Amino acid sequence: MKKGLLFGLLAAVVAFGAGAYFGRSTKQDVVISSSTSGASYGGGFKAAGDAAEALKTAAASGALKSVAGPAPTNVVVVKNGESIQAAVKAAPAGTIIRVMPGTYHETVYIDKDDIRIIGVIEEGRRAMLDGQKKLNDAILYSGNNFVAENLEIRNYKGNGIMGQAGNNFEIRNNVIADAGVYGIFPQLGQNGIVEHNVVSGIADAAIYIGMSDNIHVAHNDVFDSVAGIEIENSRHCIVEHNYVHNNSGGLLAFVTPGLPIKTTIDVILRNNFVVGNNHANFGAPGSTVAGIPAGTGVLVMAADDVVIEGNIISDNKVAGIIITDHANAANITVDPESEPNSDRVSILDNVMLRNGYDTIKEVKALMLTEGKRGGALDIVRVGPSPGSCIINRHQYVTAGLGDFAECAFTNTAATSTYLLPPVPPRVIKPDERGKVVFLGICSGCHIYNGRMIGPPVQVIQALYLDNPQGIADYIAKPVKKRPDYPEMPPQDYLDPQTRLAVAKYMLDVKN
Repeated sequence: MKKGLLFGLLAAVVAFGAGAYFGRSTKQDVVISSSTSGASYGGGFKAAGDAAEALKTAAASGALKSVAGPAPTNVVVVKNGESIQAAVKAAPAGTIIRVMPGTYHETVYIDKDDIRIIGVIEEGRRAMLDGQKKLNDAILYSGNNFVAENLEIRNYKGNGIMGQAGNNFEIRNNVIADAGVYGIFPQLGQNGIVEHNVVSGIADAAIYIGMSDNIHVAHNDVFDSVAGIEIENSRHCIVEHNYVHNNSGGLLAFVTPGLPIKTTIDVILRNNFVVGNNHANFGAPGSTVAGIPAGTGVLVMAADDVVIEGNIISDNKVAGIIITDHANAANITVDPESEPNSDRVSILDNVMLRNGYDTIKEVKALMLTEGKRGGALDIVRVGPSPGSCIINRHQYVTAGLGDFAECAFTNTAATSTYLLPPVPPRVIKPDERGKVVFLGICSGCHIYNGRMIGPPVQVIQALYLDNPQGIADYIAKPVKKRPDYPEMPPQDYLDPQTRLAVAKYMLDVKN
């Protein structure tokens, strides 16, 4: 069972049978709630000043459509056979770079503010960045107010589009396939939109929101990946109107221990199609996502204030929704600064069909303790989840939800968006450069004392001890040392002073 996420479940079943783990499983009276009436979830983000007014306006109009600010007036055109990176390098901050249809074999780095990479589509033909399975990353941006739109990205080894501590980003209408570890990966950013993208064939998460705030993920088609859409160590996110299918796990709200930001809080998963996420798990052995049971529709692990509403969740063979904690998760290390439980999970009305038809034997054992023989399973909870609730529980086949209360609200209509008008650019003070770059880049693959994509920071500290220059040199020109880890992409676009600052911070960090 250690190959799956719920390897601690047998012990939980014994405790449950004793009446001590999940609470009483006696049959409850049917309570019918209407999702179109009753109280509405107010959300966990409380803006102030201009931001509060913007949220009121967004609620009245439907949503903010742009967070990157007014479009620049300076426009540069890149034609097939020319270099996108050369255009970025020559462009001043505040430039639209229009990329004509063609094939571009390059990595594009954007470290300036107000740069927009906009592909021009002609009769269905797009500007395609093709890494030829030789290049690591297609687009890496650290500038604020960044937009990537209308591009096709294929055949990279690392990431399709990765953000590195940039605020106010918009990533939309891109086609990304076989782009390595992550398809779309904004890291350490605030105020971002990821919408209308088609992402497939990704070895970790097709769309991965890492350590970010005020994010809207909508109208994306993600499939054939290990994780579909993953909200990890992030806050105030809405994930809605996505089609998530044929991944190992569909929608995920995670806390990964060992990262500098310790919580995932206030995530709304609503009005998505989460269908047939039964793809074999091909994540890197030992990594966090490798522990996701293939056949999981929605997974909540140690995340708090997650609301699941209005989704069509069907044909996921293990379960439609799994709620768990760190203690019952595979490939998870202990982080004393991370609260390990999924607190205050709220399950509202969802359409759930044909889930759990081929679930794991430990879940079947759990169901038997409640007098259920299997054959279908919509929702399973393993581990404590204090303050959690559900409405219309009679609609679902459940296991472990005996102590879930009736929710005090029935819908999320009052929370239309968490997006804000453009927030201030992230300011990096000279003495914080190593820390910010580590958070924005390195922590996407390295956690302190466990395996994510790369080796743990503790291992790196032991190898290099008092040799920060050695780490800095390796960052620029990495050499594959471990056959069971993917190749590290070079970060030679960082200047020597920044690489050394990152190395020093990495050797000093304590968790």
